Amino acid sequence: MACVRKRRGKYVVDWRDGAGVRHWKSFDRKGEAEAWQDKVRPEARQRLRPVVSATITLRDYVDHWKILIASAVKPRTLARYTEILTLHLLPHFGAARVRELDRGRIKLFLAEKRNAGLEKRTVQNLQSVLRTILNHAIEDQLIVANPAAKLGKALKLTVSKATKQESIKAMTPEQRQLFLATARRDAPRYAPLFFVLAGTGMRLGEGLALQPGDVDLSTKTIRIARAFSEDGSLGTPKSGHGRTVDLSQSLTDALGAHETTHARETLQYGWTGLPPWCFVTKEGTPMDPANVRRAMQRVLKAAALPLHFTPHGLRHSYASILLADGVSPVYVQEQLGHATIELTVSTYGRWLKKKAPGALDRLDSVTVTPSGSKTVAAAAFAGRPVGATSARSLSNQALDVELARGIEPLTCGLLVRCGSKSLERVSS
Repeated sequence: MACVRKRRGKYVVDWRDGAGVRHWKSFDRKGEAEAWQDKVRPEARQRLRPVVSATITLRDYVDHWKILIASAVKPRTLARYTEILTLHLLPHFGAARVRELDRGRIKLFLAEKRNAGLEKRTVQNLQSVLRTILNHAIEDQLIVANPAAKLGKALKLTVSKATKQESIKAMTPEQRQLFLATARRDAPRYAPLFFVLAGTGMRLGEGLALQPGDVDLSTKTIRIARAFSEDGSLGTPKSGHGRTVDLSQSLTDALGAHETTHARETLQYGWTGLPPWCFVTKEGTPMDPANVRRAMQRVLKAAALPLHFTPHGLRHSYASILLADGVSPVYVQEQLGHATIELTVSTYGRWLKKKAPGALDRLDSVTVTPSGSKTVAAAAFAGRPVGATSARSLSNQALDVELARGIEPLTCGLLVRCGSKSLERVSS
């Protein structure tokens, strides 16, 4: 248990942590001591068996944490974690014991970072990384609650769904067609890649990592099994696993023509063999993402389209056009490789059809084909032939049924049980 004592003009919180280690902490004010008591009381009540030292600092625990996640996250993600820790979190919290991190101190730190001019998204990433680390500390039975949890809403770091959707730049069907037509004319080497991105919704890194064996023209599908990151490293798609996407007939034909061109370029440019990638430079190497973006800007200028569109915007265009056309969000989710349907709807919700003209009339126009002995008897009783009947006519038939005029005769057992006077009242 944790208790507060006054000693030599100070208020001392005396408690044992979950590992049984005794601690003291002094405060000038009783309210501060009681607030700390409330913080450590759950830990004092719950016995913990931490797998690391109970007095470990955040800096040392981060080294332990990195070992745990090294094989579970992509190298690029781990590098991003390391960058955030080195630049922001460890200089401020590195020397603090993990068990002494409190919500107020973390909240103040994030607020100061925001006031210092960091972008809201950057501060949200700081909070997210610290929350992730402390979640692992809970699993290691080092702490019982996460002081960094649910601070995004308190500091207004989270972005609303409406704001996210408004920030998405997606082409209209007419803009998409104009862009692809211009690309075929002005950037023929990049046109097949742009068509794949706009026709499947795959990410740029996934498109650049496509290999000829991933494309199945007979079934009009592509298997997305890998992706290039911005630094050129090859790994799994963002979801961590592959997926299969469908192709339109026109995209299937375009990829078939691209295969023929690919084979011809092998001789034209003197490649030692057919390159392992679908979209390559004249040297037979994978296209550079920066060059793809520059080529897209040239095409946008030539087509007089807004220059804010990007290769990732082709993915947005794919999803928004399908959803606006009434395609199932579940299908769009599977094509995009989203982990949940909630992610798809929250990202592209403003393109979902909100109205369904005629749907209620179709609901009432459903016809029923009656069957069974009860239906036959009811139809005969109402003087109507048995057959296909609408819902309204069935309800009318129910009103036309003649009510029964008599009651089944009483049994002998009931006569004995009730008596004659009661039976007279029943029969009347």
